Amino acid sequence: FILMLSLALGTMITITSNHWVTAWAGLEINTLAIIPLISKSHHPRAIEAATKYFLTQATASALMLFSSMTNAWSSGQWDITQLTNPPSCLLLTAAIAIKLGLTPFHFWFPEVLQGSSLTTALLLSTAMKFPPTTILLLTSHSLNPTLLSTMAIMSIALGGWMGLNQTQTRKILAFSSISHLGWMTIIITYNPKLTLLTFYLYSLMTTSIFLSMNSTNTLKLSTLMTSWTKAPMLNTTLMLTLLSLASLPPLTGFLPKWLIIQELTKQEMTTTATIISMLSLLGLFFYLRLTYCSTITLPPNSSNKMKQWSIKKPVNTLTPTL
Repeated sequence: FILMLSLALGTMITITSNHWVTAWAGLEINTLAIIPLISKSHHPRAIEAATKYFLTQATASALMLFSSMTNAWSSGQWDITQLTNPPSCLLLTAAIAIKLGLTPFHFWFPEVLQGSSLTTALLLSTAMKFPPTTILLLTSHSLNPTLLSTMAIMSIALGGWMGLNQTQTRKILAFSSISHLGWMTIIITYNPKLTLLTFYLYSLMTTSIFLSMNSTNTLKLSTLMTSWTKAPMLNTTLMLTLLSLASLPPLTGFLPKWLIIQELTKQEMTTTATIISMLSLLGLFFYLRLTYCSTITLPPNSSNKMKQWSIKKPVNTLTPTL
């Protein structure tokens, strides 16, 4: 209860603050509150995940504090919206990218999610992304749009490519998160409200998926294939939510991507819009694979490895003579 209260408090402090130090303090409270939740199971994998999370978040926080101090030194302003120093803008972009898990600072995110329980992974994918996204929104007018667009396109591409070969559901959802963050980042300098809409809908759909998987204890594709018999109605919900996250047109997830493509076209960025639309097809493949696995009743072998041929050794039936 204390940890969850601290998470809520840290998030509230960060999203309501105008001063850099209070925003930094809120992020630190968040980090310190989530680490015990990650390492709760005392499994070596969970301890490793907690250590990786602590090191990356501490680095990002230090960079953010250094960025705000450099800006205050040059301009005399501690206000978040008054970010005018170019080196500070670059440092802040790197710090927020590390906190969110944007490419090329994405390496920690799939590993940490894989070492956490499904409920903690849900918090890491949704609630813990909200404070850094808020800071990005408040400073979006000062940041370099070309750099943000490059990182966003790389995130969408990597989130699609790396998710193709995964059999662990938490890692698939981690790469899905990286891809969706790319969509949010690419539009943030042109239409920040659209970023917020995308984030809200993504959080809603991801929460539904994680809770569905948590109730059937689905950690990999082979378990997902046999979960139909446990909860048929829940699997139907999971199937529809996965298709929505894949942005198929009749469903909710299609709306933000459609609006983002429309806004990019208005900003004369048709090439960028085409590239990210094509890259989202990679994500569509593994979402459809998850959907297929959640609906079939006779599960095939889900392994990506080919079975090796084995030659049976002849059994010696002769009895040894003394």
